Amino acid sequence: MSLTREDPELERPIEDPSQLLNYFHAAEKPKELWRVGTEHEKLGLYRDTLEPVPYHGERGIATLFGILERDHGFAAIREGDAIVGLEKEGTSITLEPGGQLELSGAPLFTMQETCKEFRDHIALMNHVCEPLGIVWLGLGVHPLANVDDLPRMPRERHRIMHDYLSKRGELALQMMYATGGVQANFDYASQTQVYKMLRMALSISPIVSALYANSSIELGKPNGFESKRSWVWRYTDPDRCGLLPFVFSPDWAADSAYQLYAEWALDVPMFLIQRDGRHIEMHGRSFREHMRSGTEGMRATMADWNLHLTTLFPEVRLKRVVEVRDADAVPPDLVCALPAFWKGLFYDSQSLDAAFAKFSHWTFDEVDALHAEVARRGLQSVTPDGPILELVPALLDLSAAGLDRLDHYAQTGETERAFLDPLYATVDRGISPGARLLERWERSPEPRSEIIIEYAAY
Repeated sequence: MSLTREDPELERPIEDPSQLLNYFHAAEKPKELWRVGTEHEKLGLYRDTLEPVPYHGERGIATLFGILERDHGFAAIREGDAIVGLEKEGTSITLEPGGQLELSGAPLFTMQETCKEFRDHIALMNHVCEPLGIVWLGLGVHPLANVDDLPRMPRERHRIMHDYLSKRGELALQMMYATGGVQANFDYASQTQVYKMLRMALSISPIVSALYANSSIELGKPNGFESKRSWVWRYTDPDRCGLLPFVFSPDWAADSAYQLYAEWALDVPMFLIQRDGRHIEMHGRSFREHMRSGTEGMRATMADWNLHLTTLFPEVRLKRVVEVRDADAVPPDLVCALPAFWKGLFYDSQSLDAAFAKFSHWTFDEVDALHAEVARRGLQSVTPDGPILELVPALLDLSAAGLDRLDHYAQTGETERAFLDPLYATVDRGISPGARLLERWERSPEPRSEIIIEYAAY
């Protein structure tokens, strides 16, 4: 759902700032071409020892990647001699800094296709990983290992991020090495649609975080949060993370959404650029500086802009898609519900307009305070318009109605609204996934590690 490194458009030097806006305009698509891409991260450990999975070793990630390349048709992505990712049929398996694995799914039309992709991936991973003794968990933070004890992967990009972020936020390294999430990517037809999508999605992002709060166990004990991952992101890097205050300002308008997002991105310090396979560290120079005067004699290109936008981590971000990033990694039944929920709100104009009207009066300070409260209290948090649990049913109904109007059916005749059932069930229980894990934890005798695996293993 984005340009690839091979696209000649990316190699063009930036001659005029209008190219940055054309990058977004060129991504606009008619409704019939809209697709959904889903990304989900997994935290790995050895079932026998409960230790994190290193890169090297006979049961390490390099061995796992080698099996997938040799026996299952994946093409390897290499950095030097190390395999750092895999590609196959529009999907990719990427290696995150602490050994988390992320499936970046193909852009797909229906939720049935998306969920099949997810389940086929998990079935393959279990088939390959069981002989290695590896189990993958759907949790927002690693439940047992200290950040310092988690492995480091052989990627230069990760080293650059580590060096930069370690000086920016007190929990930045925990974000890199110990967290996992679920994201979904959506197409758009116009700047007006993006204007509504970003404002509405940022406003309700704490509600989605509450529904998906699933990081309540850390270092083998309760940590005082329902979504520690949400809290970690608040203390990662104030320049590139969070709720985008400008989207809540009076200046946020349908005819300037691309411009305002680009102006923000231009001043965020850069991590790196790439030339001829090399990673060139930017030492915190802004993209505006890079575009104005170049770096080490190299002019800024659209490839640099494309890469820079992928290193910005707000709760909702704009690239050639709109990406929502506010959910902890969760057990399997909730993974498919996330893209379905957002699809019903984003891709049906009636539901998008209704959700925008209902939530766009919330201020930045109100949403930011709610985001902090949700990290600790999950679905027991209170919004500017009342308790989350009183608002969520109507929000789910808006999404369900949107999915019905989109009229996408499985061959069995099943509507896509069925994918929201796990979220309705969460509301009926009245507690987040992380709170459910805590309940099991508190009822369980020692050892409790089996509870974590039973609850969260894919």
